[in-house]
Amino acid sequence: MTGGDGTVLSLTDIFKHFPVRRSFFSRETLRVHAIDGVSLAVPAGKTVGLVGESGCGKTTLGRVALRLVEPDSGKILFLGQDITALAGEEMRRTRKMMQIIFQDPYSSLNPRMRVGDIVGEGWLVHGIAGSREIRELAERLLLRVGLSADAADKYPHEFSGGQRQRIGIARAISLSPKLVVADEPVSSLDVSVQAQILNLLKDIQEEYGMAYLFVSHDLRVIRHMSETVAVMYLGKLMEVSPAEEFFGNPLHPYTRSLLAAVPMLGGAPREKIVLRGEIPSPVSPPPGCRFHTRCFMARKLCEEVCPPLREAAPGRMAACHFV
Repeated sequence: MTGGDGTVLSLTDIFKHFPVRRSFFSRETLRVHAIDGVSLAVPAGKTVGLVGESGCGKTTLGRVALRLVEPDSGKILFLGQDITALAGEEMRRTRKMMQIIFQDPYSSLNPRMRVGDIVGEGWLVHGIAGSREIRELAERLLLRVGLSADAADKYPHEFSGGQRQRIGIARAISLSPKLVVADEPVSSLDVSVQAQILNLLKDIQEEYGMAYLFVSHDLRVIRHMSETVAVMYLGKLMEVSPAEEFFGNPLHPYTRSLLAAVPMLGGAPREKIVLRGEIPSPVSPPPGCRFHTRCFMARKLCEEVCPPLREAAPGRMAACHFV
């Protein structure tokens, strides 16, 4: 079951701003421009990698996609259904098919619950199985993610970070979702453990046929996991390209600068690009192109007109006047 165009998730013109007060006694508020007009699609059974510097809005976009954070405006289509305004029982049924793997394997698990109860909570909430059957299903799922069956009787503090993330993955896939948002799932793990978790996620994707929206700041991880790569900067998408073309021939100046910062990614030295200045504040983003204050290709037009995300090459999108 997918949307009419083969997509699991389709985001259209999503905006999300967070109000902040100037001071404790002030009523006047500023607004953090977390997401400004983002449109993105995730095909069924595929992985879209969402990459960008810290604070660019990629985690917020992933949570908006699941409606863990409510958008200010825009449309969210899931399996062809508009879920932007769903509520109550309708939204609860939809949540069975969309799950998340959190970044922090420590704070994302309830320390007072046994692992078997954590993994089986979804079955219980949605009335899919009784307590005895849940125990058997939980043990089987823990074995599938590389843990022992007796882990079901233990508490999260008895496990390492990598093992806790395996528990989080088991919980996320317990209801056989169509979409999983993976929010920096390996960023807090050792490199050797990262490889194990990434390979586990790929194996599970093939087995269950689910789609991933994979959020990460690590381009090596994105390259390993993704068929399509989307780049965010200050709440806007800069480029969306198939992974092979993205890493072989980046279009947007910001994408080129990101790849230049990763030594020998792909086996050949890249052009040397040094960005000037600091990332502008998301409270007061610059007019025109968000990237123009640091861009080595910037011209007068970039300061005045925000470039739309448009097709810049067959199957590739970029938000730049001069691509």
